[in-house]
Amino acid sequence: MSPDIWLTLGVLLSCLSGLLITRIAPDVILMAGLVVLLTTGVLAPADALSGFANEGMLTVAVMYVLAAGLRETGAIELIVDRLFRDSGSLAMAQLRMMLPVTAISAFVNNTPVVAAFIPAVVDWSRKRRMSPSKLLMPLSFAAIFGGTCSLIGTSTNLIINGLLLDTPGAGSLGFFELAWVGVPCALVGMLYVLVFSGPLLRARVTPLQDTDDAREYTVEMSVAADSPLVGKTIERAGLRHLPGLYLIEIVRGANTLVAVAPQEVLQGGDHLVFAGVTDSVIDLQKIRGLTPATDQIFKLEQPRPNRAFIEGVVARRSPVAGYTIRESRFRTRYGAVVIAVARGGERIQKKIGDIVLEGGDMVLLETDEGFLERHRNSRDFLLLRPISGAAPPRHERAALAWMILAGTILVAAVGWVSIFNAALIGAGTMLATRCCSISVARSSIDLQVLLVIAAAFGIGRAVSLTGAGELLAQNTFHFAGDNPLLILIAVYTVTSLLTEVISNSAAAALMFPLLLAVAEQFGINIMPLAVAVTMAASASFATPVGYQTNLMVMGPGGYRFSDYLRFGVPLNILLGITSVLVIPVVWPLQG
Repeated sequence: MSPDIWLTLGVLLSCLSGLLITRIAPDVILMAGLVVLLTTGVLAPADALSGFANEGMLTVAVMYVLAAGLRETGAIELIVDRLFRDSGSLAMAQLRMMLPVTAISAFVNNTPVVAAFIPAVVDWSRKRRMSPSKLLMPLSFAAIFGGTCSLIGTSTNLIINGLLLDTPGAGSLGFFELAWVGVPCALVGMLYVLVFSGPLLRARVTPLQDTDDAREYTVEMSVAADSPLVGKTIERAGLRHLPGLYLIEIVRGANTLVAVAPQEVLQGGDHLVFAGVTDSVIDLQKIRGLTPATDQIFKLEQPRPNRAFIEGVVARRSPVAGYTIRESRFRTRYGAVVIAVARGGERIQKKIGDIVLEGGDMVLLETDEGFLERHRNSRDFLLLRPISGAAPPRHERAALAWMILAGTILVAAVGWVSIFNAALIGAGTMLATRCCSISVARSSIDLQVLLVIAAAFGIGRAVSLTGAGELLAQNTFHFAGDNPLLILIAVYTVTSLLTEVISNSAAAALMFPLLLAVAEQFGINIMPLAVAVTMAASASFATPVGYQTNLMVMGPGGYRFSDYLRFGVPLNILLGITSVLVIPVVWPLQG
């Protein structure tokens, strides 16, 4: 063997070992491997950097902006609240959750979909005195199911398609071509969850209980005259039994309604007084149709979607201490509006503007992004803490965001433009219509994921150019002989094992050059092997680290590593069998 093959295999093994046994960031490991191959001359600069210009990788980057537009407008949240409203049983709740999550995830990045559903799942579980661990892992799995049903469903699909486009004579995947295998796998997966989540998925955390909190805020919200909540009962509006939040009273004109019944109908102009913890108060700001009762928020210069929430403690000698919020002219003095106040667990029975501030009070402020920098060293506050991800959604643009996504899907599916071009147009439209700001668009792009993809492309290029791929193919798949079906099974199995310990994107990019070698050596069509890798790389259910959404639900669900093994391994096997049976029928292995 040539020195280049030895060096390439050494870098590949070192990268895989680093990903498996160290805590070093994956992008750092793979970029280091790429630098070694470039420095030693195994790769020319054009080959080493080819991943950064790959259409699949760039499409992944642009799709982050589309997902950010849906997130910033609250488009996903609009449908989340209705799903669990009448779900009486666990199986019905799972089904009503998995169906829309699977459908949405076919076209939207899985991460914001799961992030939007987690609070609703936890809330429903608390109301039913049920463990959320019965729902959160199925939530993650449903998002994975949906990602396998279209070309833009997950980054893995785009990566493989980008690599196919770079391979002469390999062809490319159609927009809905993966649905031939993705939809059967999704149906089988959902049936498995409904049947086996009872015996195999343990209740790891107890239902959330109402608890006292030292930072229980008092917050007053107003129902606008044109609010979509007008005419709905407290129960139907989703304001009953909010997690960590309690509706104290409704102020309606000169009347005050206490011990509010769930059947009470909301009217325009109602002022709702809540008590709750920080996160719950922030969530309250994002409910469509509710705004802080104080009119001071409309006098801040910066548009509301661009504002920030900051938690602070009033100093004992602060000039606002001893005055009501209204008398202190808080907005004029600081350029911020107090939307909630907490006082050592005490429930303050006053309207927000009538609360007399005291030293030690915690205040939740709505302000501009520069507030923290201006007042970081101010003696008026003992502590200032920004609350990330708390900007109010642009609800009025939610329908527009869905239309933009639908248009992007339509032009790509019909074939008027390429997937990359359609995504660019969609992302640009999101920015032009202010569904997403430029700053949010920049911050939404996950640079670490993109570096992992680009670096893996470069390393895969070295595996292909040096002949290391042919060597690996000969030694990895020799047991399959000349049987194409056994080779397909082997490719799926190797990818499935790899994706459970490294990211799905890296697994797909690193396996592709091996596919090329296998296809050439055994005379097998590249497309069925590429589809097998696509499905196997996405079907990561047996560990929390294999897929980001699995990791997202691990904490809220109280899961242990063994839970993923117990519930995920049978699902991995089941979907593997389904894929291997369907793929040769749709994409012939030979001929």
